Amino acid sequence: MEMKKRALVSVSDKTGVVDFCKGLAAFGYEIISTGGTAKALEKAGLEVIPISDITGFPECLDGRVKTLHPAVHAGLLAMRSNPEHMAQLEKLGINTIDIVCVNLYPFKETLMKGASFDECVENIDIGGPTMIRAAAKNYQDVAVLVDPKDYDLILTELGQGGITLETKKMLQYKVFAHTAVYDSMISNFLADSLGIQYPDSVTFAYEKAQGMRYGENPQQSAVFYNDEFVKKGSLSTARQLWGKELSYNNINDANGALMLVKEFGDTPAVVASKHANPCGVGTGETIYEAYMRAYNSDPVSVFGGILAINKEVDAATATEINKIFIEIVMAPSYSPEALEILERKKNIRLLQIEDISAPLDTSARDMKKVYGGLLVQEYDDTLLAGEDMSLFEKRAGVTETVNDAGKVKTSYGLGVVTKRIPTKDEVEALTFAWRVVKHTKSNAIVIGKKGRTTGIGMGQTNRIWAAQQAIEHAGDEAKGSVMASDAFFPFSDCVEECAKAGITAIIQPGGSIRDKDSVEECDRAGIAMVFVGDRHFRH
Repeated sequence: MEMKKRALVSVSDKTGVVDFCKGLAAFGYEIISTGGTAKALEKAGLEVIPISDITGFPECLDGRVKTLHPAVHAGLLAMRSNPEHMAQLEKLGINTIDIVCVNLYPFKETLMKGASFDECVENIDIGGPTMIRAAAKNYQDVAVLVDPKDYDLILTELGQGGITLETKKMLQYKVFAHTAVYDSMISNFLADSLGIQYPDSVTFAYEKAQGMRYGENPQQSAVFYNDEFVKKGSLSTARQLWGKELSYNNINDANGALMLVKEFGDTPAVVASKHANPCGVGTGETIYEAYMRAYNSDPVSVFGGILAINKEVDAATATEINKIFIEIVMAPSYSPEALEILERKKNIRLLQIEDISAPLDTSARDMKKVYGGLLVQEYDDTLLAGEDMSLFEKRAGVTETVNDAGKVKTSYGLGVVTKRIPTKDEVEALTFAWRVVKHTKSNAIVIGKKGRTTGIGMGQTNRIWAAQQAIEHAGDEAKGSVMASDAFFPFSDCVEECAKAGITAIIQPGGSIRDKDSVEECDRAGIAMVFVGDRHFRH
């Protein structure tokens, strides 16, 4: 039995497949095909062998069963160098299949359009993965394509005498990478449908977005991968309008600013960020006002920083931005005048993120890779315990317990713990500062006034240093400001610093065994303090 050169072609994505098959036919390959692919090829004038002619069995069960047959898989898996394999094919009357061109049912696309559970399950491909895995296992003899980008390469090599072993091995790798991603999407979808938040084993699908010149430092290589399922308001959706390629640090730092600006919803807001920490944050009636407040919070640190802006950048704001060196500006849009102004700066990078204020996808997870493992958690998408804004006007409950040694312990509930209740203006300033401290590296202290930060202390190994840093940065602006602390005060020393600086109100989670010391110190200084429960460590 003389073995004929054959290619099996069955694709969901038909990009370029007609021209590819015309090329194969020109090199003497018979084309075996199925369903819609066969119709498309026949319509283009190509001669096609239906899969049922190979299997001797009709497609059935609405096309669920068509390629799952020994006549297909023996033709794929037979090792041409093994005489016994070839003798068995001869005896069974089965021809080899030398090229497989298959891409899978569009499971991801079906899932992302919000299809029902049953429709998603129906778009789980069975025959396709089986075929391409079989072909890839026998890579020495079969070239298997899952990516239309490889069509031209295969035709070029056929024209040069044959597909090289190196190319076949590359195609083999692409098959198993492809099926690994495909299966991970399915398993994660099924876990979500069952409410399984943290499976016993987990894989994630990411798509390479771009290579990078280097990582955090020049001696480190790096690359950026997109989360294929986060499609709104993320850096993976950003469109770069101007400037050179983003670096590893650019993306990491920009993400910190982006996450914080989301906290302000539709309120015009500007976040100035440096090394993934906010250095100035402002809100206002206009983006110009918000920018000026953010800039004036820390004119020194903002130099060389990143701006996240949640409304269109206008000409007035662009003019102010251009007065200093800014690495990156992120915004939902730019006026034509603003673009013209900003593009006068050669080294600025302009990103457009149309849905910049889109809230976090609740199915997304916050992940940190550590040496030898992976930490996975929910994103910190709360603000106050129970999102209860009445905490700023109600008195916290107080309980006292006596231990065996006769020592009294005072515990506080949530709400106002001091004699003085914060004023309306202080409440606005407190909630503003609380949103900012949530996105500042621990130990973190933020002081501010209505609509603007005045000083930020971050990343310190103790809380008093963070408080002193924030107060020092604020200078005279500390007087009349409020303070937010991402975790409780272990001692009363932070309150003592607040009193000396003229800070009038404090927001913190509460929960220290020495809360009473801080409360009493606030009462002596006339400072209002609110316990809101939720802690916002950020490491």
